[in-house]
Amino acid sequence: MSEATTLAIPEATGTAARPLDRRDARTLLLSALGGALEFYDFVVFVFFAIPLSHLFFPPDTTPWLAQLQVFGIFAVGYLARPLGGIVMAHYGDKLGRKRMFTLSVFLMAVPTLAIGLLPVYAQIGMLAPLLLLLLRVVQGIAVGGEVPGAWVFVAEHVPPKRIGLACASLTSGLTAGILIGSLAAAAINSRMTPAEVLEHGWRLPFLAGGVFGFVAVWLRRWLSETPVFEAMHARKELASGLPLRLVFERHLPGVLLSMLVTWMLTAAIVVLILMTPTLAQSVFHVAPARAFLGNSVASFALALGCLFYGWLADRIGHAHALLAGAIGLFACGYALYIDLQAGAAHFVALYALAGFAVGVVGVVPALMVAAFPPPVRFSGLSFSYNIAYALFGGLTPLLIGWLLKPFGVLAPAHYVAFTAMIGIAVAAWLLAARRRVLAPA
Repeated sequence: MSEATTLAIPEATGTAARPLDRRDARTLLLSALGGALEFYDFVVFVFFAIPLSHLFFPPDTTPWLAQLQVFGIFAVGYLARPLGGIVMAHYGDKLGRKRMFTLSVFLMAVPTLAIGLLPVYAQIGMLAPLLLLLLRVVQGIAVGGEVPGAWVFVAEHVPPKRIGLACASLTSGLTAGILIGSLAAAAINSRMTPAEVLEHGWRLPFLAGGVFGFVAVWLRRWLSETPVFEAMHARKELASGLPLRLVFERHLPGVLLSMLVTWMLTAAIVVLILMTPTLAQSVFHVAPARAFLGNSVASFALALGCLFYGWLADRIGHAHALLAGAIGLFACGYALYIDLQAGAAHFVALYALAGFAVGVVGVVPALMVAAFPPPVRFSGLSFSYNIAYALFGGLTPLLIGWLLKPFGVLAPAHYVAFTAMIGIAVAAWLLAARRRVLAPA
């Protein structure tokens, strides 16, 4: 498979060389802001895994088992993503991108608000974790349509030469949602005692997230349908039948590529950004306030890293940017966890460096957008991304918990390094295939 022959360049209006105009900038800003609010709703759960493990399970449950059960409920959100992604992508390819883009954020706001109002185990017994599980499923369905839909939406609004930066800016907005969640967790843990967090503090970020989610619904009223979809609709070029069936019949190489790079993305985000604050506390005995301070700095660095790698992809090509970023991810993951093992003397600084390295995920959406033609783009990207994220992202928390026993405290770094090697292999494969295509006969 070659980048030149199998990765279709998305269509756009105007010339490829035109810069981003004011309308493009507004679309990117509103999309990124709404994505940040929605992704905050999805990930804030993991930042409060410890208090949730105490509140939603029987009091005689051992701490490690209760925490494992909470991570399991967190993982269910990932396992539910393919359902939302496949259904919303189908209608996104048939009826338009904007409608599904608005529906996804609404479906996220409702369960997030409900989690903040949910009774705990001491009040309603086993019904509490079951309701928490159900609401997490709805969150997963929502984000399954949101993330791939957002990438398709912004990619089809900008010139082809700006798709890397456009997708990366949206990814940066999504990661800003992680930063907001981390800041909220840091503020609550620094200003409240552990008893106050258990009593009512844990509810505050969910209640705020639900309210902000409805704000995001309102903001998306100002967005317009993508020019690519409008042109396909006017020319009657929309996919006939099931778009996903066409993906299976004609675009399996694009599915494979998308799933492989998503595997690297899931390890980078789930392990280094989402799980590390909890692991830093439970495994390496870092104080909660310092753990979340480091995570806040890393999340901010991640947002900047996404923009950098998206810009780099537009300048030197997706494959070269992926290669450079995967190598950086490999090295920085080890640096962070070796320091944690040695006492965490440089935890915040190395966490910031690792966060910037995770910014290589900003290259991934541009690769996936280019892997599918417009009539089946939403379905192809959404299926590949969500299935891979459900498989790899959903099982990662449980896998890391299991790997800690046989492989020790560096197990998270080993796993990230393994997936970074997959990213390096994909980049090398694309570069070699491109050289074969461009070589004279």
